[in-house]
Amino acid sequence: MQSVKQILTKFDPTRDKYISREFQSYGVYLSEQLNDYKHRGLYIKLAKTVHRSILEKALSYVSDSKAKNKGALFMWKLKELKTQNSKL
Repeated sequence: MQSVKQILTKFDPTRDKYISREFQSYGVYLSEQLNDYKHRGLYIKLAKTVHRSILEKALSYVSDSKAKNKGALFMWKLKELKTQNSKL
């Protein structure tokens, strides 16, 4: 997790007009890494509600793959990790 100081040093008010929270920034980061900027609202919501470690595991799984639709693979892996954690 980033500190507020780190976020504010990277904050550009002309480009990041609507990003004011850390989870919003992370959601946009996820959408850029998955080449799915169209669904950035979904990733912002996931960054707000889902534990960060689960999101990072799913992202690392997808970034290692050569899938055409990285967003779908991310959502599949996220569901798998959530069910795996609920069984524990």
